[in-house]
Amino acid sequence: MLTEKLQKIYRETGADALYTTTDYLRRYITGFYSTDGYVISDDKGSTFVTDLRYAEAAEKALEGTGIGLVVGSYDRAKEMLEPYMKLGVPFELISHEEARRLADWGHELYDSLPAFRKAMIVKDEKELALIRKACEIAEDAFNALLPEIREGMTETEVAALLEYKMRRLGASGTSFDTICAFGENGSVPHHETGARKLRFGDVILIDFGCKVEGYCSDITRTFLFGDDGRHGAFKKAYAEVLKAHELVKEKVTAGMTGREADAVARDSLKAAGLGEYFTHSLGHGIGLNIHENPYLSPRGEEALRDGMVFSDEPGVYFAGEFGIRIEDSVYLENGKVVSFMNRTKKDLIIL
Repeated sequence: MLTEKLQKIYRETGADALYTTTDYLRRYITGFYSTDGYVISDDKGSTFVTDLRYAEAAEKALEGTGIGLVVGSYDRAKEMLEPYMKLGVPFELISHEEARRLADWGHELYDSLPAFRKAMIVKDEKELALIRKACEIAEDAFNALLPEIREGMTETEVAALLEYKMRRLGASGTSFDTICAFGENGSVPHHETGARKLRFGDVILIDFGCKVEGYCSDITRTFLFGDDGRHGAFKKAYAEVLKAHELVKEKVTAGMTGREADAVARDSLKAAGLGEYFTHSLGHGIGLNIHENPYLSPRGEEALRDGMVFSDEPGVYFAGEFGIRIEDSVYLENGKVVSFMNRTKKDLIIL
């Protein structure tokens, strides 16, 4: 299936060959991760060029795939690209220096990134299975974390423990830097996890995810560390965020635009008097990148389709007080939203 997708990317780019150096695009083509190397693809197939650091692993990974392997360096690129006049490269992802060098070698450059994005936006069964596994690991790690949270722990300690548990369960890494926010720190949607210590009665917001074979999961849970009896406003807002979150699963369908999907949650929070506190978009695509197409935002005009994976993450943020975000990784199947996240509670947890 990937070969068919790659051939489509090649045809849509309109070049004689694709020259791919970006790590996640190389992985998409080959299924193999490396920090260095490049792939040359034409109508006959693909060749992955890497150095001795990856030679043995690449040979095993590419066996039976039909993808050729050359052990060399970037010095080989000029020679290997010589037969091709028109080269497809991802314009946004290559440096000015690299583009200049290719032009100096006599190549005419075509942008391959739109075709890559078009292909990557819809996941096949293998990709969905890897994302599902990443989601299961993230949820299982979170459930294992909850009994071990103690007063006096720092945000960093809780984040590190969660990341350790994800690794223990089979994750190859985190999808992004874990956000762990206690109390007032949660009012910053992308708070930088720090040394704030946990106190009884704190709201805890944790935004996290992990990777399996490069594919990401993304999940946020907000909960209470004890109830000091002063959480009336928080609990009311939490119920409204959860309502918006669940409405997305109920009402978003294939064919809607990202803007229309965003409006499902945004209109619900506006009706509850919380619209001004929802300060980011509803969601973003998830795959080999933690943020990719489609974008479910007030400016998202792309139509949603079966096989697209994205986040459902409405939130509200009260400066200096607390923040609430509830997020699942979800996908579209038979025109409806299906959540990957079924192992953790979304009703308010009070530890």
